[in-house]
Amino acid sequence: MGTDADTPELHPRELADLSALADGTIDPARREEVRARIDASPHLTALYARERRVVELLHEVRATDRAPAGLRARIEDLQGSRPARKERAWRRTRWHVNMGGMVAGMATAAVIVLALLVITPGGTPGAPSVSQAAGLAAKGWSPGSAPGHDPSTAHLTANIQDVYFPDWAKSEGWTALGRRTDRLNGRPAMTVFYGNGKTWIAYTIVAAPALKTPAASVTTFSGGVEYRTLRLDGRPVVTWQNHDHQTCVLSPASDTSVSQQTLLQLAANS
Repeated sequence: MGTDADTPELHPRELADLSALADGTIDPARREEVRARIDASPHLTALYARERRVVELLHEVRATDRAPAGLRARIEDLQGSRPARKERAWRRTRWHVNMGGMVAGMATAAVIVLALLVITPGGTPGAPSVSQAAGLAAKGWSPGSAPGHDPSTAHLTANIQDVYFPDWAKSEGWTALGRRTDRLNGRPAMTVFYGNGKTWIAYTIVAAPALKTPAASVTTFSGGVEYRTLRLDGRPVVTWQNHDHQTCVLSPASDTSVSQQTLLQLAANS
């Protein structure tokens, strides 16, 4: 039997890609690339097969709804967890799978379900991805759909689960131009488009539970919220989670001339 010393170290991005492919949340544009990388590696192929089995077990548990209340509460606690090293979490999962060979019975299935939730970064299995949410920016808005200003607050009247969109017209020089509503894997999502006379940006809020946390650089301001910055299709994107696990995504809507720093400033003032 192999040991950890025999197992090649994997970059967290590789593990994130593997998990996303297994549970169906991979960016469609990267599906073939990730699939080819797994097929070319016996080690990744084995990990992927185990991950698929875990996803199937999770679906079985959800379908039968036989998990006891204590287990369901534990699962809910773990859904927002973010392990420091995904490799360690994967090794814990692999150990549980190998202990009994093929999983049989509810007790072992519960262990696997909990392990899956630990290795899934910052969101529930099957959750839509941040890239899917950012993709809504390219779809535009309907004329006359801009939300109004709430005179009693610094927000607009539009919201998702009582998370309101900011009114940046006076404070930042970005005026709400329109909005659109969508559903991502069954979850409500709303995007408000803002303009400053030169370009547009899109601010999307996706209903809880939180989307998967992408591998990205993290900026933390005085409020303690972690803002993650990354590039998708050449565009800078900033994403963060509210305390009730709604996910916010801010990105350019018309071109890539808006800087990452501008998006971070707006996000911090949302």
